[in-house]
Amino acid sequence: MFLSRPCLPLFFLSALILSLASHTHAIKFSVPAAHHPDPKCIWNAAHNHALIVITANVGPGVGQRVDIEILDRSANSNVYLSKRDISGETRLAVTSHADADVGVCFRNHLDTSIAAGDYARNIDLEVDIGADAVDYNAIAAHDGLSGLEVEMRKIEGISKEILDELDYLKRREERFQSTNESTYMRVQNFGLFTLVTLIALGVWQIFHLRAFFRRKYLID
Repeated sequence: MFLSRPCLPLFFLSALILSLASHTHAIKFSVPAAHHPDPKCIWNAAHNHALIVITANVGPGVGQRVDIEILDRSANSNVYLSKRDISGETRLAVTSHADADVGVCFRNHLDTSIAAGDYARNIDLEVDIGADAVDYNAIAAHDGLSGLEVEMRKIEGISKEILDELDYLKRREERFQSTNESTYMRVQNFGLFTLVTLIALGVWQIFHLRAFFRRKYLID
C-alpha cells in the first residue's frame, strides 16, 4: 500500500518523533550479596511529574534478600519507594517530583547464618519513562480507540515530552546565562577594585617617599 503525498510529511514526522523520544532503558546485571551490602544504582534522567515504571526480574538466590529503593538526585533527595525482599518479576510505578536523575537501587543482603562468599543474584531491569511508561493498550481497550487513534495518542504524549525537554533546556540556558552575567559583574567589580587599590597604593607610596626624602634633607 502506498502513502499519498499529504500523508508523507506526517508519516516521516511521526517516525522521527518516535525515534528521538525513546525513554525505555533495559539492562541486565548481577548484585553481589554481603552482610552489609552497598547499593547498586541505575540512574536515568526524568522531568518533573514524569511517570516512571520499573520492571525488575530478580533471579533466584538461596539465603539472599534483595531490597529495592527508588530515589532521585534533586536538592530534596526524594525517596519515592522502598521495598524489601523482592523476587521474581516486580513492577513498580512512581511519579517524579523534580527535574533530576532518578535512581533504582538494589541491595542484596546475605543471611547472617551463611559465611561471606561469592554470592550474587541476577537482575533484569527495565525502566520506562514518560510516554513509554503509559499502557496504551489498556487505554485503547477502556476508551475503545482504533489503532490509528492509539498511535496519535502516543505521538501526542511523545510530543509533550519533547516540548517539556525544550522548556527544560530553555530554563537551564537562562540559568546559565544568569550565572555568566553574575560572574562577569563580579569579575568586573573585582578588576575595578584592584585598579583603584593599586592607584591608591601608588599615590600613598609617592607621598611616603616624598616625606622620607624630606626628612633626610635629600629634597626640598
